[in-house]
Amino acid sequence: MDEHFFKSYRKTSIQGIEVLRSITLPLSKKNEFIWSAKQCRRREDDIAIVNTAMKVSFDTTDQCLIKSAQLVFGGMAAMTSEAKAASRYLIGKKWSTEILEDVCSLLVQDFPLSVDVPGGMATYRQSLAISFFYKFYLHVTQWLSESGISDLPFIETEALSATRPCTRPATKESQLYQIVSTNQAKYDLVGRPITHLSGLKHGTGEAIYVDDIPLHRNEHYGTLVINRTVPYGKLLSVDPSEALAIPGVVAFFDASSISKDRNIFGEIEHDEFVFATGEVTAIGQTVGLIIANDSLIAEKASKLVKINVEPLSPTILTIEQAIANDSYLYHRKVSSGDVEAGFARSDHVVEGEMRVGGQEQFYLETQSCLAIPKEDDEIDIYIATQAVTNMQRSISKCIGVPQNRVTVKTRRAGGSFGGKETRCILLGIPAALAAQKLRVPVRMVLNRYDDMEITGHRNPYLFRYKMGFNSDGRIIAIRISAYSNGGIAQDLGSEIICVTILSIDGTFRIPNWEIDGWACKTNLPTNTAMRGFGNPEGSIMLHTLFEIVAETTERDSVEIRQLHLYEEGDFTPTNQILTNCTIKQCWDECLANSTYHKRLQAVKQFNKNNKWKKRGIAITTTKHNLGFGDKFMCQAGALVMIHLDGSVSLNHGGMEMGQGLHTKMIQIATRVLQIPASKIYFSETASDKVPNAPPTCGSMSADLNGMAIINACDILMERLLPYKSANPNGSWESWITAAYFDQINLSAVGFYSYFDPIYSFASNSGSHTKYTSFGAACSEVEIDCLTGDHSVSKTVIRIYDVTPDVKIIYSIFGIC
Repeated sequence: MDEHFFKSYRKTSIQGIEVLRSITLPLSKKNEFIWSAKQCRRREDDIAIVNTAMKVSFDTTDQCLIKSAQLVFGGMAAMTSEAKAASRYLIGKKWSTEILEDVCSLLVQDFPLSVDVPGGMATYRQSLAISFFYKFYLHVTQWLSESGISDLPFIETEALSATRPCTRPATKESQLYQIVSTNQAKYDLVGRPITHLSGLKHGTGEAIYVDDIPLHRNEHYGTLVINRTVPYGKLLSVDPSEALAIPGVVAFFDASSISKDRNIFGEIEHDEFVFATGEVTAIGQTVGLIIANDSLIAEKASKLVKINVEPLSPTILTIEQAIANDSYLYHRKVSSGDVEAGFARSDHVVEGEMRVGGQEQFYLETQSCLAIPKEDDEIDIYIATQAVTNMQRSISKCIGVPQNRVTVKTRRAGGSFGGKETRCILLGIPAALAAQKLRVPVRMVLNRYDDMEITGHRNPYLFRYKMGFNSDGRIIAIRISAYSNGGIAQDLGSEIICVTILSIDGTFRIPNWEIDGWACKTNLPTNTAMRGFGNPEGSIMLHTLFEIVAETTERDSVEIRQLHLYEEGDFTPTNQILTNCTIKQCWDECLANSTYHKRLQAVKQFNKNNKWKKRGIAITTTKHNLGFGDKFMCQAGALVMIHLDGSVSLNHGGMEMGQGLHTKMIQIATRVLQIPASKIYFSETASDKVPNAPPTCGSMSADLNGMAIINACDILMERLLPYKSANPNGSWESWITAAYFDQINLSAVGFYSYFDPIYSFASNSGSHTKYTSFGAACSEVEIDCLTGDHSVSKTVIRIYDVTPDVKIIYSIFGIC
């Protein structure tokens, strides 16, 4: 096996009739040194960004004279390649510091990566190649020194940290929970740390997801035809003739297959097309739908549909381009105090900007849907969605049938993180339309590439700020303009930017604020919800400002943060009064349990002693506003049915995506019904069981659905009370039987809603939150300055989550 073995990407010189029987790895010889390394995004089970194997051998008489050398890299070309110029240069050279600079230059020449190289990160990959050689140089120098060879280059002790890998010990974790009262009944699972009721199914692969549903008779498969021409252009024609000619292709749908008034959808504004019409406005926009007998045929045919587009301008892709073209989807502003007066009396005033990138949700289960037509225009939709009712409403409108004919069912989603709240409609409507037109079941499952291309991500942000603060570290005034890249349509972009500006204050009291929020309209696929929903972006902006203050005033950022922590009864910039404000308690306990100050000194000493490995430690806080700013979102329903054998069917409008919602609901039901969890079962979320349910989002689903379940269970327990009183020593089953023969209704609908005056941007008053949870965390990390490799040494988390209606305080303290 030599340099001719690899021909190109995933191609070798092995002929079709040949079989590779064995690979023999020769042992290294005397005066020969071999070293290898790999840098990847994850430590285990991941392909390399760059990997390398290096070998050098020395002359037997002059043991510092290089006899031969080979520097081989993966990830620097289409196939594993040798750095030939650098390898040749080393032959005949003395092993000394003089070779370092020349080899580094030659490595860049050997691998001249362009900025658009597949996989990206051209500069980083070249830096990795150079860093790997430097590490090899240090290792070989150490090995030669250990062999007793003199006249070696001098290496600082501090530089030897580059030879030590970033390793972490076996993870140790502890979680501390409140101990429930000894008087609490054994059947009552509220407050007890029980396992996820579907956890074993998830671990063993027995959990059923949409694409695990067995095939139906005469089932067909759908694949979207998406725009891959230009981000913005006039749609001149769509020609599916070549695709329709493939055996097994059944039909093609596009904008001509649906009336104009039904070809639109949207969560807040109806500003998106099911199928592009007139114009294409983003790469990844749906143009049509191919229906075929199986998935492979459908996917192949979808790529043969010819889309003819005439480019238009301006094409807007970035936030800066949107600002320049005044291209916005939404704008809101919050102000409190007088920022100009605050700047005037500040010792320091700084201005700048900061960016926060987008992020793919990368749920394990891609967007999936199965539409099954039934009689009388009924249709069942099995889909991985966070919003059953929204899906039902959108499909009903677009296929032209009442909502009572559309039943949407979700047993579970294989991860979601916000990505399946609205964007699953991109499959739901086309699948339902095709199933209705063709009268056959239609299954659609996006492949990973299409899913990432068309469904949108976390909104990228640009922040422009001006901040005034004094030399003692106190911040006097902050002005921030927050711009999010919303993509081509509003979707949830208006809500996301609102969350950013309403929660950017975090856990800190600052007297003067002015916050502008703009959702930018660009020619990108519509961005959407992701975990945190605008809160993390604002939080990282504010914490960056604290670091600027600490650096300018030469004070510890921990002290700066501590100066500004909220207290009970404080007002936020939106005039919300803080109750149950536990942030100082979280902060103090996190400082104490993490031994922050002791570890800070150890970090400083480590950094002093090591040149290429550095450690950092930080403590930070979070405030999460629980609740919705829209009245219609603040409600939930439940249906609880008791069967004659005493078993209970539990139904509510929330859906399971790994967070354990159904487990929590069963915990609540055990307390109210006073029966063990083994008698209670939840099957699936379905629109024909609990109608008009709000989306499962915002960390409010346990609160809303839990209260609805309490309401339904209370109704049932009130009906059973006479039978329990008449037969106090009876069993649950005996009370159910007695009630049944007395014609007592053993099913109940529960409902819960709350309402506070909704927040008004115009008056800066009202409520945009039901209650607030607080947390603090301390983490210590170590980073390899040459490669970017890193490890988290220790993390301490302290959270207080106060749920007023359920009257439970969750206090979680974890160390790992």
